[in-house]
Amino acid sequence: MKTIKIMPCLDMKNGRVVKGIHFVDLKDAGDPVENAAFYQKEGADELAMLDIAATLENRKTRLEWVNKVSSVITIPLTMGGGISTLQDMEDVFAAGASKVSVNSAAVRTPGLIDDGAKAFGPDRVIVAIDGKRNPSMASGFELVVAGGTKPVGRDAVQWAKECEQRGAGVILPTSMDGDGTQKGYDLEFTRAISRAVGLPVIASGGAGSLEHFYEGVVQGGAEILLAASVFHYRTLSIRQVKEYLKEKGLPVNL
Repeated sequence: MKTIKIMPCLDMKNGRVVKGIHFVDLKDAGDPVENAAFYQKEGADELAMLDIAATLENRKTRLEWVNKVSSVITIPLTMGGGISTLQDMEDVFAAGASKVSVNSAAVRTPGLIDDGAKAFGPDRVIVAIDGKRNPSMASGFELVVAGGTKPVGRDAVQWAKECEQRGAGVILPTSMDGDGTQKGYDLEFTRAISRAVGLPVIASGGAGSLEHFYEGVVQGGAEILLAASVFHYRTLSIRQVKEYLKEKGLPVNL
């Protein structure tokens, strides 16, 4: 088994870290630079930062946020939100990000995945897939875009397979049904995607206890565990999570 990584996530709006439930009811969760430095010190393996309003506001990602956060950390930083062209990717990398996460733009223009993987390497291109339960889909999960506001009538798991074929290096599925609830990752959704692709999968949406992180690996098939609320509000520390996973026999970097 590969070493399991812990990835705190900074959801950004108006220059602040925010966190909601089911992608709405956003509450302030602190300063991004302070949080980033704190998480690196705590032992985070990677960091994600998502400009959650970029697509809805029809604008590019805020490069100044990337600059500020990347200047205080040395761990890999993944930036998502408002990235819709190769030039956007290049700009984000130039601002200090190690990887980009594409979501709505990739659904609109799937060739963006191919082009990004060819230009920068698959490992630097993450495709984020937001899904919600819909029994009319073959997998039971429908693809949703635009910050969780627009169902697109496509099967989320089939889309994950296409992303792999186009050259994506990592898949980041987030269940809208579980986001922010702290009731656990949507293991059914995570597992459906991890079984459908041969890529590393990032479990995301709903982690609220130590057990949830363990379940994300052994039941969900994830290699990277993303969380926000439990870290932002200091419910759990990254060290606690890693020590717990190690005690349960999973390989982690302590």
